[in-house]
Amino acid sequence: MKLGILSLLMVASMAGITSARAAGDRGVPLDKATLHGDENIQTSIGVIRLQDSYFDDDASRRLYDEMDYQRASQAYIWSMPLVSMISWRDNEGKAYGVTKDTDFVVLESLREKRGIVTGNLTTPYIFNFINLKSGPLEIKYPPGKTAGGVLDFWQRPLFDLGLTGPDKGQGATYIVVGPEDDPAKYRKDGVYVYQSATNNIFIGLRILESDPGYFDKFTSEYQMGRVGQPLGTSRFIRGKDVEWSATAPRGLQYWKLLSDILSDEPVREVDKAWVAMLLPLGIEKGKPFQPDTRQKGILLKGAAMGELMIRNLQVNPRFAEVYWPDTHWYKSFDFHTAQETADRVELDERATWFYEAVTSTEGMVNPTPGAGQVYMTTKRDSQGRMLRADRNYRLHVPKDVPVKQFWALTLYSESTRRPYDNGGTEIRSVNLDSRMKDLKYNPDGSIDLYIGPKAPKGFETNHMKTVDHDGWFVYFRLYAPSQPFFDKSFKLPDFVRLD
Repeated sequence: MKLGILSLLMVASMAGITSARAAGDRGVPLDKATLHGDENIQTSIGVIRLQDSYFDDDASRRLYDEMDYQRASQAYIWSMPLVSMISWRDNEGKAYGVTKDTDFVVLESLREKRGIVTGNLTTPYIFNFINLKSGPLEIKYPPGKTAGGVLDFWQRPLFDLGLTGPDKGQGATYIVVGPEDDPAKYRKDGVYVYQSATNNIFIGLRILESDPGYFDKFTSEYQMGRVGQPLGTSRFIRGKDVEWSATAPRGLQYWKLLSDILSDEPVREVDKAWVAMLLPLGIEKGKPFQPDTRQKGILLKGAAMGELMIRNLQVNPRFAEVYWPDTHWYKSFDFHTAQETADRVELDERATWFYEAVTSTEGMVNPTPGAGQVYMTTKRDSQGRMLRADRNYRLHVPKDVPVKQFWALTLYSESTRRPYDNGGTEIRSVNLDSRMKDLKYNPDGSIDLYIGPKAPKGFETNHMKTVDHDGWFVYFRLYAPSQPFFDKSFKLPDFVRLD
């Protein structure tokens, strides 16, 4: 009897040892690890086994791969404003045959504007990209009703032009110097001098004059060139009507563009830590982009995960609050144009905007009653469900939208973030605005706008079509918003799903 009990105790003891060993093989949770002696640690990359507090070569390799993958994912989020700008510059230049740094591209048709990430479809665009390495830029800007601005390649505004700029529509001379130049050398009476943090800059213009003949007057009077050299008129490339894309590329091409621009620009103090994290990934200032097989794999995964993370921020912004209570409408640009505060870089905020859109100006970000623009966006319906391409929706716009100019509802593809491609060839196929004479209003002055596969009978002019599974979102733009927008006495309701 005693022998039987002893045997049972021995069996139980051996089973306990076996069970403990099995648990030890699985490892202790990462947050409970001591990193001392012999220890198996559970991690997201498998068990890391320590012997005498050290790990073997396999564990070292896996830890480095994980560290570099995490860095690549976050570096994608950090670099989005910069890479988006380069993609825009390079692809637009090829599509429109830009050959000189004073050339401007003019985008007017739907096909042309469909290349721009969340492009504005209501007025023509006039764009130029120029590098200050060859010397500071001088602009003689004509008087008239125009709006525009000059941005660095992190898409931060240096100054506005035209009605919202220092010249207030009266025309002026501007000088832009590079990051390693001294702006004091160029200061003189009657000249506005600004310094860019990047060698590459962007010039964007819009003509607001109603007289169609003003375009020729403006382009004949606009002059630019290098400081100290004769200024001349620019070539304005117009009427090409070509299809192109400014959407940032995926895969290794994304990192190739980042590598190229980092070699062309000085490293800002605020970016030094990020540049250090890129070194193990094969991206180093002044060196060609030649990642090895291991680095390529990590960069591909990092870019894919980085984009997933940004899209989540874009669709479900955790740093912003809805503008109107009990709705799903957000102000699209909800941070500072400098992209930083006294305490931090607005990393997630700017990634959200520059994944979804391009450029920033003071007029877009800090409008005042009667001046500037407001961009409102939503990705959900009145029930909080994500907007779908295979469903039909109604947006009820109350009467007396508070604008001094006009309002516009524009349809965009979630996949490309560019104007939606539903097979239409006219701008109104993806843009409805209050200047259109054939929109059908309700008797009380309100208007119902429709988005989905089918237009409701009798409201075809108020409808924008969605196709296949190309998910969509909108911008509701208010041009020169008035006080009821700011005090929120005006409120835009959510989209209502009709089926």
